[in-house]
Amino acid sequence: MALILLALALAPGLAIILFIYWKDTHEKEPVGLLVRSFLFGVLSVFVTLAISLIIDLFIEIDEQSLSEQAVHAFLIVALVEEFSKFIFVRGLLYRNPNFNEPFDGIVYAVMVSMGFATFENLLYVYSGGLTTALTRMFTAVPAHASFAVLMGYYLGKAKFEHRGHAFAWYALGAATLFHGAYDYFLFIHFVPGIWMGAIVSLGVGLVLSRKAIKIHQVASPFRPGGPPPIDKINENT
Repeated sequence: MALILLALALAPGLAIILFIYWKDTHEKEPVGLLVRSFLFGVLSVFVTLAISLIIDLFIEIDEQSLSEQAVHAFLIVALVEEFSKFIFVRGLLYRNPNFNEPFDGIVYAVMVSMGFATFENLLYVYSGGLTTALTRMFTAVPAHASFAVLMGYYLGKAKFEHRGHAFAWYALGAATLFHGAYDYFLFIHFVPGIWMGAIVSLGVGLVLSRKAIKIHQVASPFRPGGPPPIDKINENT
């Protein structure tokens, strides 16, 4: 049973990694750097834990309060987790010479996020069992991927449209917004049926992620014939 749980915990993250690698159609990234990015994601879990431990010393959340759960979802969980991933993508991978096309923002953000999500998934699955493994396979792990695609989309625009500071903050903000919305509807589970909001926010995030992937595929300088003008690409954003 332990091996089955291990396989189920690893499978969604690995499937998403392979999907994004396959979508990187014009100029694939070095496998060694992708592995390092995944390990940065694992490390980001410990950054999150360290920040969260400090926050917990000063802030206590009423689990039955809608407003306090909003603070919990958007700031204490979403912002902290996405910031912990962001510092590795923006602080380290963004500067790497292999980050040489807009789609690479998505690639590296997803690799870091899947490192985070896979490690987190192992912890949840081994404590929650088979039901948790199957539930998270189709919810939490794809959700982390969608947050990462949105982050990477804006980082790709930041680097190659020379809008670094503004779009870097958009990257963190978009990931935090969708992460917070997803978590919030789950945190206020005491409201009957409200959990459906998490499914809706996940669906919207996945649709936007699919669009972001297509836009950056088209924007690749390695695309045969070259990318269309930036203003033409921006018509689709």
